[in-house]
Amino acid sequence: MIYKKEAYDINGALFEVHRNLGPGLLEKVYQEALAVEFQLRDIPYEREKRFQIVYKEHVLEQEYIADFVCYGKIIVELKSVSEITNVHRSQVINYLKITGYKLGLLQNFNVDSMEPAERFVNL
Repeated sequence: MIYKKEAYDINGALFEVHRNLGPGLLEKVYQEALAVEFQLRDIPYEREKRFQIVYKEHVLEQEYIADFVCYGKIIVELKSVSEITNVHRSQVINYLKITGYKLGLLQNFNVDSMEPAERFVNL
């Protein structure tokens, strides 16, 4: 399993935020709280990291903004929605293609009982 320890540590931070805040808040609230939790756990991260998108050798004006990049190699995308859909999953897969990173984690905070983040691997 790719980046097993790092993903485990990130999931621990995600669970701690959900345990303290519960469901029903805006995504930005969870994002801010997660940044605090990453700091407390010494998990290296960049918040709202910007990536250029290249289309047929042309750099587009639009950028991809990752919620978090942890350990310089793992994309962490947060949602606060009634249900994760295939559109959300496709987003993470496309973000991995854009960045060339190998692992993406997708977490929905708007649930009563949280599961570990969905893992997406870019081979």
